[in-house]
Amino acid sequence: MAIEWTEDLAVGAKEIDDQHKELFRMINQMLEACAQGKGKEVLSEMLKFLEDYVVVHFGTEERYMQQYGYPEYLSHKKHHEQFINSFQELKKEMEATGPGTHIVIMTNRTVVGWLNSHIRNVDKQLGAFLKDKL
Repeated sequence: MAIEWTEDLAVGAKEIDDQHKELFRMINQMLEACAQGKGKEVLSEMLKFLEDYVVVHFGTEERYMQQYGYPEYLSHKKHHEQFINSFQELKKEMEATGPGTHIVIMTNRTVVGWLNSHIRNVDKQLGAFLKDKL
């Protein structure tokens, strides 16, 4: 079951929205692979993408927050750090047990759940703040 990018998820900063769309594309590739019984084969690729993604994407958001003096910077950054910690746990689990079905399910839940919540509740606030600044 694919997750769909809809305009109500747009935060209004093109660079951030484009990065979110790329994340949705990668998650959908993983979900499609899982639906075809190939989740284990794409899990390593997905985790590598996420590892790179968090550095680039969170860096982009944090750069905007610092550049424009976003008052919720520390709180937003803490959300990023919590995701990174969850991601590191997933990665450790995969390294310890291999890319089993339970890791695919955990990755899916962690990423999809966090993404929807984070964009709708945290990134949208940042977008509203940046609206007249970009």
